[in-house]
Amino acid sequence: MSARAPDRSRHPPIRPVRDALPDDWIVPVWPAPANVQAFFTTRNAVTADGARTAAFDVGGPPRASDDATARAAIADHRRFLQQLLPSPPVWLDQAHGTDVVAVDRAPGSPDDRWRRADGSVTRAPDVVLAIRVADCVPVLFTAADGSAIGAAHAGWRGMAAGVLEHTVDAMQCRPADVVAWIGPCIGAAAYEVGDDVRDAFVAGDDGAAASFVRGQPGKWQADLAALARQRLARAGVATVTTSGLCTASDPSRFFSFRRDRATGRMAAFIWRARC
Repeated sequence: MSARAPDRSRHPPIRPVRDALPDDWIVPVWPAPANVQAFFTTRNAVTADGARTAAFDVGGPPRASDDATARAAIADHRRFLQQLLPSPPVWLDQAHGTDVVAVDRAPGSPDDRWRRADGSVTRAPDVVLAIRVADCVPVLFTAADGSAIGAAHAGWRGMAAGVLEHTVDAMQCRPADVVAWIGPCIGAAAYEVGDDVRDAFVAGDDGAAASFVRGQPGKWQADLAALARQRLARAGVATVTTSGLCTASDPSRFFSFRRDRATGRMAAFIWRARC
């Protein structure tokens, strides 16, 4: 008697998230397992009412001083995002530190529980981790077998202090089994820093000096993406890909704090699809 074909009706194929995204948004090119979905917003999108916006801003934690008109626009943008996600994102109140939170369930609403942290990890399905950036480095992580995911916000302070390493540790799997993607961030040509920034990296690793090019006296051009790759390699993460995109040099596509000071935020999202 021939074996019965498996019933796959209860487990339909995972639909690639890229099929539903605005054309300008970015899907990581990385060797992630099929059940891991991720994308990165730009400032360009088509909202739920069909209107095209050139300022798609995911915003930040609610503040009493927020402008009402801007807050209403951000709320519209988050409603649009919710159509693409399996649950409300786990937003973080990012502090340029090293705290990483482990998440076991989705928040009750898009504005629920803005935790003070710069990294998050989960093993739960359909829990969406989110990182907001406007020049800092967004890094997404997945275990090669799709059993765990993570996300980190790495400005220079947090990166120098170890936020990437802390996020890898919090995933509780072998670093050699972790895959990482470095999203759009400020590029070296646009990122001038002082001796204090270079010293913060080089003091713990002489090899970090290669990511700084001398400019004016006391100034350096810092390559944050290269520093992130180096930190991850030292942590044992061997498989790392990068977008290669600079937020500061492309005002038509990205917000940039260094370029504009007062600006919006893009976001990186990652989740383990239920399969």
